[in-house]
Amino acid sequence: MKIFSLLENKWKNAINPFLIHNGKKIYFDDIKKKKIDYLGLINSGDIVVIIGDYNDLSISLLFHLIERKAIVVPLTKKSNSDYEFYIKASRANIIIENNKVKILGNKSKPHPLIIELRKRKHPGLIFFSTGTTGDPKAILHDVTLLFERFMTPRNAYKTINFLMFDHMGGVNTLLHTLFNGGTVITPHDRTVDSILDLCDKNNVELLPATPTFLRMLLLSGSVPKKIPKSLKVISYGTELMDQSTLSQLCDLLPKVDFKQTYGLSEFCVLRIKNRSRKDLFIKISGEGVDIKIENKKLFIRSRLCMLGYLNAESPFDRDGWYDTKDIVEEDENGFLKIIGRDSDIVNVGGLKFMKSEVENVILTYEGVAQIKIITKNNSITGQHIEAIIEPKLNTDIDLNDLKKFLKTNLSSHMRPLKIKFQTIEISSRFKKK
Repeated sequence: MKIFSLLENKWKNAINPFLIHNGKKIYFDDIKKKKIDYLGLINSGDIVVIIGDYNDLSISLLFHLIERKAIVVPLTKKSNSDYEFYIKASRANIIIENNKVKILGNKSKPHPLIIELRKRKHPGLIFFSTGTTGDPKAILHDVTLLFERFMTPRNAYKTINFLMFDHMGGVNTLLHTLFNGGTVITPHDRTVDSILDLCDKNNVELLPATPTFLRMLLLSGSVPKKIPKSLKVISYGTELMDQSTLSQLCDLLPKVDFKQTYGLSEFCVLRIKNRSRKDLFIKISGEGVDIKIENKKLFIRSRLCMLGYLNAESPFDRDGWYDTKDIVEEDENGFLKIIGRDSDIVNVGGLKFMKSEVENVILTYEGVAQIKIITKNNSITGQHIEAIIEPKLNTDIDLNDLKKFLKTNLSSHMRPLKIKFQTIEISSRFKKK
């Protein structure tokens, strides 16, 4: 695949940089012409780990390896404790880190999906799932199919690439911006203050983030006074957004458009139409995407999906449908609201509810910063829930008053049997652990 030739016409008259990294402006030609002496060591079909970030070297490497029809595994330094697993699961035979190449003596038998991709003579990308249970799944994409979704011109903005280099959503932002002539601004770290400072210095127009980060942004007291006037769109995805946080942000930032995204590593980020900036209903559409709902569960089918898992059974049924595990509500116009995963359904004495229903109520209680609901087995009722609550900074929550609030606002079977007050851990991807 000649990615540089494909994009030359889009960038030949561009005056804006493609990338701003550590304050340095990097243009498309800089990426294209960057000298990489060891490219000759890499052949079509090689499985190559790049341990990097959104800098000129890593991005240039990614595109040059795609041109050479290699299969690329993007990783970051933050995932170093899992390198051994990722290398084994992907069957990588080359690692590139800090501009140095390491050839591995990997003699494992190629996976049938790798053999199929090599027969096509197409480049590939391997991402890893971020589920909280079981080993991460190695997800193989055919880059030729993946790039099809970027061929239709779209709006491009000055965008902070909030999601990581090893995240499908982050690479999607990179490619969308590249194919549409925009500018990517890469953060040094992802604290609220540093992200807002970067937005201000670079007149950022689009901030993609996680709901957890946006709640931290709201709690920081920086909204609206520290939000730059250049910011046009805030998008959010990768986990459930609560209505309370969204409503407050929409009221405080009336000139900013809020857009929910929906993506799966198995499919990439799908085309979404939001019913309104203030609610959580979306319509999934796009090139060759079909959806269906069975027992409130969302299923998706698309020819632009992954080839499959390298370390797990295929999740597709005989007709190509993929069970997203997402539970949805549907309005009369076909808009969907995702209310949780099937694993988030709690059954207390035969009465079922979603953990998100309880979280959304508790988040409206004054003084609550973050909430996490945990399901526990119960010998009498089958299950019950417990709550971990992180209070706002310098705030003490009166437990008895909170219990009165829950008694008023939740049915008895939905009330937590235990409540702990402690800090809730946030992952490097800015999601609750």
